[in-house]
Amino acid sequence: MIAEVGGSGAGFTMGVDDAVGQVYVAATHRGSGVAEALWRLSDAGVWIRIITHRLYVNWGHATAVADTVDWLDATGVPYRDLCFLGAKPQVEADCYVEDAPHNVTALRTTGAPVIVYDQPYNRDIAGPRAADWTVVENLGGEFVTERGLSLQAPLPGFEDARNRLRRVRPEGDGIPPS
Repeated sequence: MIAEVGGSGAGFTMGVDDAVGQVYVAATHRGSGVAEALWRLSDAGVWIRIITHRLYVNWGHATAVADTVDWLDATGVPYRDLCFLGAKPQVEADCYVEDAPHNVTALRTTGAPVIVYDQPYNRDIAGPRAADWTVVENLGGEFVTERGLSLQAPLPGFEDARNRLRRVRPEGDGIPPS
């Protein structure tokens, strides 16, 4: 994923891989906090962009894209952009979250800061390193402030970020249904 403070093309962009260390964690460990941490970053003005390489075989692209979107929406992971590409440096994010050693190396070769999402197969890769999403959130915030930008304070009433898109307005609230 990529997160960007200030909107597309300006501010701060954070890229997050969805394969093993990021989105997969949310699917297999519901209590991992990935959706909540990314919602807090998003609410603070960080642009979340999912980067995945799901289209690596011929045919079946429509199914792969639809399944990815359905899964992200079902698990409550926020995103503003969804990129299907293998060459992650092409995204030109300000900061990435990645678990695959070859991607960490490729991204760092471009000079991009990378938060290594801790996995047994990447322990020989230098940090900064995150073993959970709270650490990713804190390191992401540090990268934002190092660039002289500021995060926005969260709006009151949005504490249950993961479920906000599933909320139902009470009947009689005066707002016509959409």
